[in-house]
Amino acid sequence: MTKNKSPLLRSIAAAPHLLWCVLFILAPMAFVAYYAFTDKDGAFTLDNINSVFSSAYLKILERSVLFALAATVICLLIAYPLAMAITKMKSRNQSTAIMLLMLPMWINLLIRTYSLKLLLESNGIINSLITRLGGEPIRFLDSEFSIILGMVYNFLPYMVLPIYSVLVKIDKRLIEAAQDLGCNSLKVLWKVTLPLSISGVISGITMVFVPSISTFFISKSLSDGRIKLIGDIIEYQIGMHNVAAYNIGAALSFVLMALIVVSLIITNKFGDEDGGVLV
Repeated sequence: MTKNKSPLLRSIAAAPHLLWCVLFILAPMAFVAYYAFTDKDGAFTLDNINSVFSSAYLKILERSVLFALAATVICLLIAYPLAMAITKMKSRNQSTAIMLLMLPMWINLLIRTYSLKLLLESNGIINSLITRLGGEPIRFLDSEFSIILGMVYNFLPYMVLPIYSVLVKIDKRLIEAAQDLGCNSLKVLWKVTLPLSISGVISGITMVFVPSISTFFISKSLSDGRIKLIGDIIEYQIGMHNVAAYNIGAALSFVLMALIVVSLIITNKFGDEDGGVLV
């Protein structure tokens, strides 16, 4: 009797999650696909998709990909040593470090980005310090640097946490064995630590790249809309509140979704490979 009830109970328990997926994942994706492949009269067309591949949109899409890749690489270069340093702390200090790392994430992204903008302004804290030291103010805002910095600042914890969660579980005896066999610190990192933590690296790359390529508020705020990414164009098209603009915005969203899916497949391909010690 219990065995017969078990599938029913599992189905009932899964029903809210399935409903959530249908309402907030599948349904929006269906609407995006509908508007992407129809005109203002609702007739099927490929004109919207074709317009996405015009030189103007392709240039913006290329810029978005490059910015997202740059932010992801910088986050990885900062996050991996930071995660390793945290794992070498005492357990209580590790918890404190992780809490401090997550503390800014409790604040809304808009507030964090505006705070960064205040720091980078011509009369902000950083330029005020430079001026007091006798230097000339530096124009940080309205530049590619400020947008990439904003991405790194907002998404860095998403890279640190998955890497840390994998590194902290690595058996220390493997590292000790490698050292006993004559490996120096660099060889231990390359042949033992990195291969065993590759799943965390892949997760971190995914969690940083996806929001970076689709963001629009960071670029809009830190460049006052002068440097546009693909997210800015989508937000502008949807904000025009007419069907023709919806069609273009949906086509851009559809292409962006396809690009994200391809990147996820590629990263998961590498992540699915069993990590192990290199010999």
